[in-house]
Amino acid sequence: MQMPAQVPGRSCPLDYRYGSRALAAPASLVTDSLWVAGGLYGNPFALRGLEELFDAERGGATLVFNGDFHWFDAGAEAFAAIEAGVARHAATLGNIEAEIARPRAGAGCGCAYPDWVDDGTVERSNRVMERLRAAAATVPGAAGRLDALQMFCIAEVGGERVAIVHGDADALAGWGFSQEALATPAGRESARAAFAAAQVRLFASSHTCLPVLQSFGETGIVANNGAAGMPNFAGTTFGLATRVSVRPSPDALYRERLGPLHIEAIPIRYDAAAWHEVFLDLWPEGSDAHASYFERLVRGPRYALPEARRAG
Repeated sequence: MQMPAQVPGRSCPLDYRYGSRALAAPASLVTDSLWVAGGLYGNPFALRGLEELFDAERGGATLVFNGDFHWFDAGAEAFAAIEAGVARHAATLGNIEAEIARPRAGAGCGCAYPDWVDDGTVERSNRVMERLRAAAATVPGAAGRLDALQMFCIAEVGGERVAIVHGDADALAGWGFSQEALATPAGRESARAAFAAAQVRLFASSHTCLPVLQSFGETGIVANNGAAGMPNFAGTTFGLATRVSVRPSPDALYRERLGPLHIEAIPIRYDAAAWHEVFLDLWPEGSDAHASYFERLVRGPRYALPEARRAG
């Protein structure tokens, strides 16, 4: 039987797939407060805002960038600055970093976009990836550093096991933890099964660009932070990070409890006007990233905050 052809930007490379049972590994990180920030997307102002919030954390704390910290930083200096900032903390791969470090044939941007994403967005993302890869090639050692990152990390917070992934429980670019998938009975059932296979009570993910905090009762929680470096709700200009701690934060936008843990969405406020100026310098009107993202950067996506918090 002939296998279907890979479609760049929509196909999931085989080596992106690890399977939920691989997550049943021993924890490599133990902390009282865990911050997870996916989708920084090359925004240096969001990076600064995030670090200021994290630096104010008391007690033992760890910040993990769970992929796609690069994207709009398609210039040598911009790319190097994000690399230096992320290097101060822990990090795991996103598909963007994977395709910078070691491009897979036919993967395009490596986003594995589902059918509900239009072809124009997919094609533009593939071209953004080409330009970003060229910028990364001018930064000595960058590809090697990214290639050394792992696809996931298992943490222990307050005695609970947390799987830090980029996509979902099975693949680096999986969409099983998207707000769209978790809005369906089949999607929730698939996620529920993943808790048992991975032997965790919390999945912290990103990748799909829109946040969702989905409770499964005592089984566990899926916390997708959406994007640290872009607005996540209509009419807003702040990013989001996921905070998991034995202590609540006064800054939480919304939260859920899981045993001793507070799982919170923390707003990352940054100088939006300054970021728009930097973005337009790199991606002026008519460019691929401008066509796909500038409207969201200015006005936020068509997604409301109440849609993100979902009970079991």
